[in-house]
Amino acid sequence: MNDNTSLHTVLIVDDNPTNLEVLSETLTGAGFEVAVAVDGETALEQVSYQKPELILLDIMMPGIDGFETCRRLKSVPETKDIPVIFTTALSDTEKKVEGLALGAVDYITKPFYREEVLARVRIHLKLYNLTNTLTKQNELLQAEIQYRQAAEAALRQLNEELEERVEERTKELTTTLQQLQQAQVHLVQSEKMSSLGQLVAGIAHEINNPVNFIYGNLRPASEYVNDLLNLVDLCQQHWSNVPSEIKQFSEQIDLSFLKEDLPKVLASMQMGADRICQIVTSLRNFSRLDEAEVKTVDLHEGINSTLLILQHRLKSRQGSTGIQVTKDYGVLPEVECYPGPLNQVFMNLLSNAIDALEERDQQRQQAEDGDPQSEITIRTELVHADQVKISISDNGSGIPESIRTRIFDPFFTTKPVGKGTGLGLSISHQIIVEKHAGKIWCYSSPEGGTEFQIQLPVHQPQKAIASSK
Repeated sequence: MNDNTSLHTVLIVDDNPTNLEVLSETLTGAGFEVAVAVDGETALEQVSYQKPELILLDIMMPGIDGFETCRRLKSVPETKDIPVIFTTALSDTEKKVEGLALGAVDYITKPFYREEVLARVRIHLKLYNLTNTLTKQNELLQAEIQYRQAAEAALRQLNEELEERVEERTKELTTTLQQLQQAQVHLVQSEKMSSLGQLVAGIAHEINNPVNFIYGNLRPASEYVNDLLNLVDLCQQHWSNVPSEIKQFSEQIDLSFLKEDLPKVLASMQMGADRICQIVTSLRNFSRLDEAEVKTVDLHEGINSTLLILQHRLKSRQGSTGIQVTKDYGVLPEVECYPGPLNQVFMNLLSNAIDALEERDQQRQQAEDGDPQSEITIRTELVHADQVKISISDNGSGIPESIRTRIFDPFFTTKPVGKGTGLGLSISHQIIVEKHAGKIWCYSSPEGGTEFQIQLPVHQPQKAIASSK
């Protein structure tokens, strides 16, 4: 048990006394501080004067239901960031999607299992605390940026007043500032990759253990079910001698349908377990915490892992038809590189492309016939036998020339405050050019979308490897 759980307050909202008792005993026994409410109105009043760090919220309640309660919580700045986990007996996928769209972070299905409840509560509290920590770090970084911008403005004014004498001093300060910015880029990249890698690897590990248990038991479970179904078939061959009570019960449970549907249920469980295993593998491939040295890897594997992590942003949503991804992969050899940092470059470029397409969609007042489908195209090819090229393009609104010339500058961003730090493309440029001895270009026009091209050597020169250590 985490010694820090006693510092966390969890609010349980449920109109069923039994559910309240089970969840309260489970969380209290694990060292959490527990508050309870029997309906949505009470929960909203309680949160207003005692803010919990996580809310377990029942969907079906008298008065306002769990969905409305969650909507009200998320509409208030003071409570919108509190993670909400729905507790429900419903298995309807549309209902779950509706709850997640309202801002819930997870579902716990009734009846409750103690270890599942504790595991989900702990991981979402951990994510909540990490988010708060990153937010505070971002606020500090923004303050530092504002301080440096103010310092630069003061230097420009001083330069106008003191002319040549101050101009020389300004050059020295500019050089120092660039060195500080470069050092800060290195530091931010290191911290960002470390935090992201640890988070992704931790999630993959937490998911992997229960999935392996399920996956390992599916095969014997299928064999047992087949044996039982064969036994039933054998019994049906002697149906005339079977007591009437057995025949009556077989009709009651619809034995024919059960025999037909049960293998399908097991097959769907197998497909689900396979899918989760693929996701866990992709998360591990993306993080690659253990690969700080140069490795020979398949670049397509890193791109695919990044796309899987971003899948939720590519799907269609209300008011948007989603983003179509076209992969035009060439035949590439395995490439010597630093897999973790290179995957971060793919993440930065794909995230920026998605941001551009989302911004274009938001600017449309109403979708009209003839509007192009939002699309990202990824192309790879081998050039000159010892170089590979990766192109990532979108059909968004494009980048004006005045902005395109500065996109690789540290701390330059066109996004609103709080939406970006201006470090993503600067870090990507540093990773490609300095760490991999490669090249990166941006081609764009306001009419033709944006394309980033990366060119990397198949084999890293020893000079690049030595300088990156």
